[in-house]
Amino acid sequence: MKQKIILILAVVIGLIAAALTNSYLTAKDNEVKRWVANFNKKHAKVSAVCVRRDLPSGTVLTVKDLGAVDVMADAIRGHYIKEEDALSLVGRRTVRKLEKAVPVFWSDIEGGDPLSRGLSGDIKTRMRAISINVAGAASVSGMVRPNDHVDVLGTFSFPAKDGKQGEMELVTLTMLQDVLVLATGRDTAKSRLASSAVYGNAAYSTVTLEVTPREAEMLVFAEQIKGRLSLALRNPDDVYFEKTLPRVDFQKIQGEIEELNNYRQQQLLHKKMQ
Repeated sequence: MKQKIILILAVVIGLIAAALTNSYLTAKDNEVKRWVANFNKKHAKVSAVCVRRDLPSGTVLTVKDLGAVDVMADAIRGHYIKEEDALSLVGRRTVRKLEKAVPVFWSDIEGGDPLSRGLSGDIKTRMRAISINVAGAASVSGMVRPNDHVDVLGTFSFPAKDGKQGEMELVTLTMLQDVLVLATGRDTAKSRLASSAVYGNAAYSTVTLEVTPREAEMLVFAEQIKGRLSLALRNPDDVYFEKTLPRVDFQKIQGEIEELNNYRQQQLLHKKMQ
């Protein structure tokens, strides 16, 4: 009987010892894993843009000039350019000498980081950005987005053509065609790319357009005389330009509505037959 009890105790003690040993080894294993993870995090490598040969200051970069180099994350200082952003450097100019196989920083590139330049960096040379007040139906139910192309229509109250004193008439006309939208509210194409948020039909009351200086003057004046501006959204691949668009008033609608509908039906029939 004593031998059985001793045997059972030995087995129990052995199991306890095994469990304690396993717990100790598991704790040590987890400690090693944490140390390895911290080491890898601290000494992680990143892939940065570099140049394939020494380049003097003022060089306009091409695809052939650019390469990538792996460097320790904690060893690199400054706002380096990630490998995935390499193509954004093509056509841009260096502001200092670049050495072969050395990471390139945004401070080495004329204009710096495009995401830090704000909207001004997106405006083409000789063009201007100007915001106009549009909301609801005037902005195609808020579906106009940055990088879309639109036509700008204006509705104004002009003195009547018959010259009667004090009489006014409403006139609608197309002011600008195929205009690039730079921003809707404070939302730009760059801010949408940089943000991880999911964008729906966010409300806005202004749209920023890229226009020439003369067009900017015309839009400002149109708003100052209490004109109502509306946007017509167009396919970005459609570059068709209407050369002669008439002013539309009540007489124009009354006199040409039948002709417009006939023309529309002819166009639809022509598309169906293609």
